[in-house]
Amino acid sequence: MCGIVGYIGKQQAFDILIKGLHRLEYRGYDSSGVALLTNSSENQDTQLHVYKAKGKVADLEYAAKDKDISGTMGIAHTRWATHGEPSVTNAHPHLSQSGNLAMVHNGIIENYAVLRDQLKEKGFTFKSETDTEVLVQLIEYMQQKHNCNLVDAVRLALKKCFGAYAIVIIDQRNPNQIIAARKASPMVIGVGQDNQEFYIASDATPIAEYTKKVLYVDDEQVVVIERGKELEIFDLDATHVDVQLKEIDVDINMLDKGGFPHFMLKEIFDQPQCLRDCMRGRILAHNNNLVLSAIRAHKERLIRARRFIIVACGTSWHAGLIGKQMIEQFCRIPVEVDYASEFRYRNPVIYPDDVVIAISQSGETADTLAAIELAKERGAMIFGIVNAVGSSIARQTDTGIYIHVGPEIGVASTKAFTGQLTCLYMLGLALGIEIGSLDIQDYTEMIQELDYIPGKIEIALKQNERIEWMAREFTYASNFLYLGRGWNYPVALEGALKLKEISYIHAEGYPAAEMKHGPIALVDEKMPVLFVATHHKGYQKIISNMEEVKARGGKIIAIITDGDKEIEKIADEVIPVPKTLPQFAPLLSVIPLQLLAYHIAVQKGLNVDMPRNLAKSVTVE
Repeated sequence: MCGIVGYIGKQQAFDILIKGLHRLEYRGYDSSGVALLTNSSENQDTQLHVYKAKGKVADLEYAAKDKDISGTMGIAHTRWATHGEPSVTNAHPHLSQSGNLAMVHNGIIENYAVLRDQLKEKGFTFKSETDTEVLVQLIEYMQQKHNCNLVDAVRLALKKCFGAYAIVIIDQRNPNQIIAARKASPMVIGVGQDNQEFYIASDATPIAEYTKKVLYVDDEQVVVIERGKELEIFDLDATHVDVQLKEIDVDINMLDKGGFPHFMLKEIFDQPQCLRDCMRGRILAHNNNLVLSAIRAHKERLIRARRFIIVACGTSWHAGLIGKQMIEQFCRIPVEVDYASEFRYRNPVIYPDDVVIAISQSGETADTLAAIELAKERGAMIFGIVNAVGSSIARQTDTGIYIHVGPEIGVASTKAFTGQLTCLYMLGLALGIEIGSLDIQDYTEMIQELDYIPGKIEIALKQNERIEWMAREFTYASNFLYLGRGWNYPVALEGALKLKEISYIHAEGYPAAEMKHGPIALVDEKMPVLFVATHHKGYQKIISNMEEVKARGGKIIAIITDGDKEIEKIADEVIPVPKTLPQFAPLLSVIPLQLLAYHIAVQKGLNVDMPRNLAKSVTVE
């Protein structure tokens, strides 16, 4: 969580830092701050200016109004609170006791309390409740104790820390240098022309418009960034590490709202094109074929897998539940789906011939990273399904599939979910045909239908105005029940999650058959019950479930296949989606659920892009 931005170069730093914070605000928006070093001259010492504000980045801009924001070097931060409540005092950057060092930090220093007590004994005092202030004070102590430069002090301090960190630190006595370091928390550094400008950020979105050359910092690496010099990297033992720059390709147009009132709505409407991008070069509908380079390169290992274990969190876990059905049905290989946060702690049984599929939009999810590290230690193959190119999970996997849906700014995942599903469908189809467990006629039919899906999503999106009107009736609901069967059961879970995330309405998703095992006790005339009821083999049974809800006065909303007259007679409200094969129904049935959650939240006057207490990328436990 949290967003970090840094800049050193020729331009005024403040504008670049603020723009970067706005692009990273989805990572945290409890408070924000900036530290600037004014340009040094023969007649004036360098000055360190720190401005902070509780709330959004716009509040920081207001706080810095009419202040000295000059300087061509600085660091900035937008916070998702871990240690200490949101406040100006707890906002980053934090200063060392002398006031010479300023630092921003993403992550958690788990042994900060012990370190703080040790530093108090040595005469250090603390103003905030944060673990970050402890670390910057520890770095200053190392400078004093060992009479060393900043990079060595950072190395020595980090060797005493347990936990996760991405830090950027500056010293007002050296206005030409920034030090950065990371462990289990993302960081990317952009390199400008002739090493005259450098950009630092938690991900590539604030950097993409300035340069395509970036360095992805690896765990326990410390980077020295100086004007006019090449980057230098050291590990914590001071061993020099080679610099390997990568090329990034980020569509800048995806970083603004494009005329939509919110990023979430834009990203919902982006889905047809995003899925075309996801399938481009992979789905070859003209010759009924599907090409995945990951399958070609690792075919033998994948088709000989004893089982697949999908590890994920949140929305990605819901995608994994659908992926399980796809792989088991068409590959006949057993699949388990685990919450990464539970998998990593329960000493799971993992065999060397297992394949662990890690799903993560950001590629930085802390629990998922820890899960794949555990699986790698036990010899399993790691297959990643991620959106962010160059992310930690992408770099730690043996192979995988990039989702290629572009940056997702809205905290509530939409296009990443359908992109993950599309990749899982392609994986199941490609493996099934290689194994020989999938009939060629079925394979051809599904490739053709998958190619039609983006166009069918465009049709489903035409229900937007009707869903907006319908949402008014449910704006003040206090509870919702979402029900589905088979392929649509995970969609019910995802719909309930979306409603909880952005409208703050309590919602639960269940398999429809489980309704009678408890949830039906909640049903009355005040309880909206949403059925994901597109045509599949459980269709008649889900109609029976609807009749049971109706008999108890429940308000029924149904997502149906276009032309379904039977459910229209039962439900109070229906939202049709185009007909498709049952296994692809989730790609269509989820669209109305995304729109319904969005419009309910908007009508409640809530910030749908930045829901309270949530951040986009969960990089801490």
